[in-house]
Amino acid sequence: MRELRRHAGRLLIAGFDGRTVPADLRAIARDLDLGGVILFARNVEAPEQVAELTFDLRQLAREAPLWISVDQEGGRVARLKKPFTEWPPMASLGRGGAVELVERFAHALGRELRAVGIDLDYAPVLDVHTNPKNPVIGDRALSEKPEEVARLGAALITALQQEGVAACGKHFPGHGDTSVDSHKELPLIEHPPDRLRAVELVPFRAAIAAGVASIMTAHVLVPSLDEQHPATLSRTVVHDILKTELGYGGVVLSDDLEMRAIAANMPVADAAVEAIAAGCDGLLICGTDHDLQVSAIEAIIRAVENGTLPRARVEDAWARQRRARERFLPQPASRPLSARDLRLVLGTDEHQAIAAEMARFL
Repeated sequence: MRELRRHAGRLLIAGFDGRTVPADLRAIARDLDLGGVILFARNVEAPEQVAELTFDLRQLAREAPLWISVDQEGGRVARLKKPFTEWPPMASLGRGGAVELVERFAHALGRELRAVGIDLDYAPVLDVHTNPKNPVIGDRALSEKPEEVARLGAALITALQQEGVAACGKHFPGHGDTSVDSHKELPLIEHPPDRLRAVELVPFRAAIAAGVASIMTAHVLVPSLDEQHPATLSRTVVHDILKTELGYGGVVLSDDLEMRAIAANMPVADAAVEAIAAGCDGLLICGTDHDLQVSAIEAIIRAVENGTLPRARVEDAWARQRRARERFLPQPASRPLSARDLRLVLGTDEHQAIAAEMARFL
């Protein structure tokens, strides 16, 4: 029973409020274990504070180190502002088209994230931007051409991971041709499987070949693949296509289960069970309601106990997580860098020059 509780707890990547570690998050880690945390602007004051915060968060780990994660893509989606380098959106890299610039950007991004103790970045966006009216992807995508997204996305993944930061390709099986925002409602993608394999899945194949540490699912409904379940909750999409057909052996993460595309239709705790059953290996619950986060873990435990969720599925999820952590997570955690040392890494002239070169292509 204790082992099951630990394994279930380690599947959660939780959001929290404030710029220090809250007592409720410490309680989750103590009682149930914890897979990791995701940082937002609400958690960030200054680089020194972020470095101290991530060091304190690592002390919550019991038998396995925690993921310290963030959405730091560039452009609209960037939680770390000045004096961190403020990067242009990834569309600038696609318009430039140079792998060399992509690699310099990713190395610089990785160095800045590692300097403050962040080891998982939810980037790159691998969606193919085929719908110019898409309200949520837009300039977050590298290109409207699948081959370009594949080529540049694989280069970004390789360079970022060479800096010791786990990459996360998103949003599988593709969020580029949607007309609504999954933060607000469930998008519908009405393409046949052949089109999806020829366009949307191309960058994910390249990311897998590049050894991407994790892939994030999309909260989208693709009736040609599964008429009933959004991709995050679909065994056909996650297990059959991503893991079996494409042969992905890394960590599959859900997008935030509190987004309205999911939460408007079912309780978060029920969605957590369905996501793990579908093949997800980790769950993002990004809000600050720690009771809600605990309820998701407890629902997974109950589902295993009553036989509706195979224990082997939870054990496989944890095994995938463990392998990825062994690649990227420091153990033991090093002391945070001083303000002086951080100034030598963050927002340097070299990094600003890379950002300026990217901005030329906007």
